[in-house]
Amino acid sequence: MTTVKDAEEIILAQARDYGSEQVLFEQSPGRVLAEDLKADRDLPPCNRVTMDGIAIKCAAFESGIKTFAIKGVVAAGDEPIEIDAFNECVEIMTGAALPDSTDTIVRYEDVEIKDGIATVITNDIRKGQNLHYKGKDKKEGETVATANENINPAHISMAASVGKSTLLVKKMPRVVIISTGDELVDVDATPTPYQVRRSNSYAVKAVLQQHGVLADTLHIPDEPTITCTQIESCLAKYDVILLSGGISMGKFDYVPQVLEELSIQKLFHKVQQRPGKPFWFGKHKNGVLVFAFPGNPVSTFMCLHRYFLPWLQRSLGVTSRPAFAELNEDISFTPALQYFAQVKLKICKHGHLHATPMEGHGSGDFANLLDTDAFMELPLEQSIFKKGEVYRIWPFKNIM
Repeated sequence: MTTVKDAEEIILAQARDYGSEQVLFEQSPGRVLAEDLKADRDLPPCNRVTMDGIAIKCAAFESGIKTFAIKGVVAAGDEPIEIDAFNECVEIMTGAALPDSTDTIVRYEDVEIKDGIATVITNDIRKGQNLHYKGKDKKEGETVATANENINPAHISMAASVGKSTLLVKKMPRVVIISTGDELVDVDATPTPYQVRRSNSYAVKAVLQQHGVLADTLHIPDEPTITCTQIESCLAKYDVILLSGGISMGKFDYVPQVLEELSIQKLFHKVQQRPGKPFWFGKHKNGVLVFAFPGNPVSTFMCLHRYFLPWLQRSLGVTSRPAFAELNEDISFTPALQYFAQVKLKICKHGHLHATPMEGHGSGDFANLLDTDAFMELPLEQSIFKKGEVYRIWPFKNIM
């Protein structure tokens, strides 16, 4: 039986680059940037005012001048108005370009204005105050965002600022999610007491959507000929096949046999873990990868987060930092398997992440996932895990 560590290494060794494509920057959140973004001009592009007030020459104030004749008013986006004398000033708004003949902004709170005259009512004036200087953030041609970053709203703002209406992003693999089993019925159907509604494929699809992958879905009955025909068709259309169900030891678990018939090389079958022990992984000669997860909902959900998403990030060139949490209470697990415990996460007042185990009712208890935030990976070599010990977690919710 394959260990979790070996399974991870085998899967990550199959990571590959699927190329890149141009997309409208407004449609790029969640995608992975495939190019460095560079400033097309200095940022900011001028000496920019950061407070509403008046623009003066600081030397005038330092020479004892406290009253200034207002020459005009400058709003953001206006051409600057230059002063001609030491005792002149310009009313100026936040975001406006500083006139070259001035060098200091005195905010309105420190000025009294009457009959076109501005009187400074504070002695605390420093040359260059309330200014954001040209090129202070980035110089023209400098990198403002680097490739292999997940695009978030800050990237969108920067792309707009540097005039990038389209972005080069990493192509996502073409993915199909296949559910199997005669016991599964449509979501809007009324199941018998012996049937269940299909949920795994929808859960997997929702997770992939969060990571920018728009996957197709397909359901296959427990019939070997149909299973073979459908999977063979998918091998020609997709880069990755995600299967859920049909890979255990039951009489109607035809998937491993069919995968072998289709010349999909088995890289491993069965992992020393709970949940998800029957997990199957392989590769077709045309490069298509097959992740065949156990059909129990929690098993599928865990394997997706533990194996597929890290593979996806590696393929997209994204580096993610592992997350860890401290156990809030003792937990024990006796079988010689690597245990992925469902935990509720909480950040304490000191900023540490704490995990409280939330025991469900086995790998079929999908409802328990609503009350938990992550899987905590507990080492194979141990059976007792103490409060205060720290272990790796695989979050499936954002707790911030």
